[in-house]
Amino acid sequence: MTLGPVGRAWKDFLAFQSLTRAERAIVLYAEDGGAWPHFAPIVAALGRAGRTLAYLTSSTADLVLQRPPAGVRPFFIGGGLVRSILFAGLDARVMVMTTPDLQTYQLKRSRRAVHYVYVHHSIVSTHMAYRPGAFDHFDAVLCVGPHHETETRARETLLNLPPKTLVPHGYGRLDALMDLAASSVSPAPRKGHPLALVAPSWGERALLEACGERIVESLLGADFAVRVRPHPVTTRKRPEVAASLRSRFSCHPGFSLETDVAATDSLLDADLVVSDWSGAALEYAFARERPVLFVDVPRKVNDPEYIRLGIEPIEARIRGQIGEIVAPADTAGVAHAARRLLACAPEYGERIREARAASIYNLRRSGAAAADYIATVADRAGARPS
Repeated sequence: MTLGPVGRAWKDFLAFQSLTRAERAIVLYAEDGGAWPHFAPIVAALGRAGRTLAYLTSSTADLVLQRPPAGVRPFFIGGGLVRSILFAGLDARVMVMTTPDLQTYQLKRSRRAVHYVYVHHSIVSTHMAYRPGAFDHFDAVLCVGPHHETETRARETLLNLPPKTLVPHGYGRLDALMDLAASSVSPAPRKGHPLALVAPSWGERALLEACGERIVESLLGADFAVRVRPHPVTTRKRPEVAASLRSRFSCHPGFSLETDVAATDSLLDADLVVSDWSGAALEYAFARERPVLFVDVPRKVNDPEYIRLGIEPIEARIRGQIGEIVAPADTAGVAHAARRLLACAPEYGERIREARAASIYNLRRSGAAAADYIATVADRAGARPS
């Protein structure tokens, strides 16, 4: 008899509970398969150090369940009651997560002494795009760059919060993209139909929701091939957005739709990225050293109080350095700017490298930096009396 998701979650819950505490000294939690690119370099570094770990996922489609790396024991726990019970009574030394809002919404801290470590899944700043208190209940935050440290300390000071451990980490997905870009044979320039990847954020006023069809039409009209990669939240909460794009443009030979944001091929293949406030834009610019066309829709603000910190978020501050900004209503301007950026892309290389050096810790060695911290905490917790 094949178990359904709930039955499988209970079965894996019991299997996880049967592990010794040493076998679940280090636990990773993935809300979905999109977390793995951020975990992979850390897991690889821990594996090289001879560490084993337990991997909890809420997604039956998570590929780690089917093909776990060496040293990783995966368990499906769903997203409901089983997950809530497991989190509440978790007995582990370290829990590593890419899911924010710990303790604030469904995911609660364990009543046991567990050290919670947050791994950023985006380069963007902490204080505008995330909800208030998104990181307040973690014991440690693995920071992508100096901006994350500055913002976190400013919030702690403003609200008189206990200081967290802030680890100079970096960004594993960027490391992987840079390695792939360096090892890939660069495609020949597409003179007739260069590829524009539209990779926006999500929200009522984000690019796809607000003006996506006009932007795609403008780029197709300028002889670009256009690949649209909706944000997973848009795909989940507003499926009609992608459906409308597919209905209108599927007959155009230059149009395609991509729903797997964990895939890297599009970022490596694109001649140009068109975005709004998405972290994917920064990933592309820093990995490919090519400019981004930013459509200036309203800011993605999930914490209206972000201005109290007096710090301009990196995704706003850096746009003029790594690309060009156009108004969403200027449809003709979008096409002209796209062609202009394509022509002068090499001129942006040095500016983008300078921005990257100032914004990212431990470039191409972030996994080892994170693994060293996690292993040290796990060993220290293991030395304490139970």
